[in-house]
Amino acid sequence: MSTVSTVVSVSGMTCGHCVSAVSEELESLAGVETIDVDLNAGGISTVTITSTDKLSSAEIGEAVAEAGYLVVANEA
Repeated sequence: MSTVSTVVSVSGMTCGHCVSAVSEELESLAGVETIDVDLNAGGISTVTITSTDKLSSAEIGEAVAEAGYLVVANEA
């Protein structure tokens, strides 16, 4: 089975708790296997999502918004 990597830029994350909150919401999406966050405190953080199927920008954006943050770019 192949996997798909999706990279998004998220603003507003400042600490490990932020990373946990975003990761937890994204991990609840169907097919998500791993989340890797490159935290840039107070700036734009890069989030790489590995999943079994391609995720829509809308579902990623909604999950990140549920955690209280904003997707500012989707590099998928």
